[in-house]
Order: sequence, then C-alpha cells, then structure tokens
Amino acid sequence: MALTIGVDVGGTKVAAGVVDHHGRILEQVRRPTPSTNPKETAEVIAEVVNLLKDKFVDVKAVGVGAAGFVDEARAMVHFAPNLAWRDEPIKQKIEERVELPVVVENDANAMAWGEARFGAGRGEDFLVCVTLGTGIGGGIVVDGNLYRGRFGIGGEIGHFRVVPEGRRCGCGNRGCWEQYASGSALVAEARDLARVSPALAGRLLELGDGEPNGISGPEITQAAREGDPAAIECFQTIARWVGQGLADLTAILDPGVFIIGGGLSDAGDLLLAPVRAAFETMLTGRGHRAFADIRIAELGSAAGIVGAADLARI
Repeated sequence: MALTIGVDVGGTKVAAGVVDHHGRILEQVRRPTPSTNPKETAEVIAEVVNLLKDKFVDVKAVGVGAAGFVDEARAMVHFAPNLAWRDEPIKQKIEERVELPVVVENDANAMAWGEARFGAGRGEDFLVCVTLGTGIGGGIVVDGNLYRGRFGIGGEIGHFRVVPEGRRCGCGNRGCWEQYASGSALVAEARDLARVSPALAGRLLELGDGEPNGISGPEITQAAREGDPAAIECFQTIARWVGQGLADLTAILDPGVFIIGGGLSDAGDLLLAPVRAAFETMLTGRGHRAFADIRIAELGSAAGIVGAADLARI
C-alpha cells in the first residue's frame, strides 16, 4: 500500500518520517524550527518532506501535526503558542511546495490517533489520550473516530479549570488543570518544597546542585526511584490532581481507556499507581460502574509522526 509522510512541528524541532500502513516509520529526519518566522517554518517543513519524498517515490500524502488550534477543514492553524502562526494557511503553503495532498492536525490529536491505531489504544473505540509535559495536551477518540469538535479545536483538556481563580495559566485564564497536573507542576512542587523544607528535600537539592531552581523532572524521578520521601510526596501530589482530572473527564466522556503520554509518563508506575488510586477514589458513582483502564503510551515521541501520517491516509 502507499506510503505517507507524517510531520511533527514543535517549537524547537520539525521531525518528519515516512510511515507505512502498519504504522512503521521507515526513515526519519529532523530540522530546527525557525519558530519566529512563519515563512521559514513552512520552508523547513517542505524541505524535510521533499527530502523524504525524493527517496520514497510511493509517498502519496502528507500529515502535519502542530501544537495549536487547527480549523475544522484541517487546513489552517488559527493560533500556535510556540510558533508565530496566526491564521496561517499551512495546508496551502505546504501543498504548493511539495505537490502532494496535505492534512493539518493538532499535534495531541495526531498523537492520540497514533496510539489508538498502533499503540496502547489498539482495539479500543473510546479513549482519551493525555500528554503530561510542560502543559497538558489531549486527544479524544469516540466510536473509533477522532473527536475534533464543531470548529476543529476540541480536546484542549489541559485548559478546563479545576480551581476557580487559581494559578495563572499561559492561555490567559486561571486555575487550568495543566497548572496542577503537568510536568511543570511537578517541578514547581519540588522546588517549592525545597525552598520551604530544605532538610526534607535534601536529596532533591543534592541532585539539583544545591539550588531549588536546579531541580528538574529527571532529578525528581531519580530521587523517587531511590525511595526519597520528598520526591515521592511530589509525585503523589501531582498524581492526585491527574486522577481527579481523569475522574472529571470520565463523568463527561466515559472512555474505556486513558492513555498517558508526555515526559511525565516516563516515570511509569511511580506516577501510574497513585493516579489510578486517586481516579478510583474520586470517580462519580464509584462502586456502581466500570473503571476505565489507565495505560502508559507505547509509541513515545514517534506517536505524532505516526498519527499525522495515518490521518493523511484517511
């Protein structure tokens, strides 16, 4: 069957790969993202696509995943927080440069589709993919179809508000879920603990070169795996927020599976076990309904490329 190219466009890198109908990446290339210049960003995307297209003559279409608000026609990026895209006609610009059909999709939606088709969500028709990184991204699959909403920008689950007038969020609101349950929230929790209780956070400070601001996600995970009580407490705090959010989403969407991806998912059961416990404690109607399964994503950083490529095939 024909090959497609998936492109994952982030604030720092453009990653592209040729993908077959089994979800296998045959070859991959990366380039830095000229994030402040929309024209140059389009040219870099076209460069990597043409490089791969010239090598694999059976390529028939291109899928582009971008962190931002993508319109219902999968053609324009209305807004991208880490790129200088404002009402940018990406589909048209890339098609003009590569002479192939192009589909544009939100990057978290592309990741969710990749996991649904070829990763941890294989065989599941109702799932929610949650990416826990700097913020929280999400993608929703309903009855085997990617849910995009009326205007194409559904699934922005990191920005439902869990604390009225809570912490300020980069989206302009306050109290968004990602301010309490993301990888950034974990780091903020650990640094705050180190400032307030340096004796308790001794191992974290040691790994952070003696300064609270030197503590980052990998150091917290390392300390927690060593059994450090302060690091474990930080994970448990974040896990309660994650579990609460999943319980709230279940009340609305009732998925069969949650798939947890993003950098925070690298912690595995350090995160997953307390998330499951919090979810089951906070779920509405617990004891009278089935619990959704909560799984770690399987495709890692390749999910966006695989999902975008497969969406170009539909």
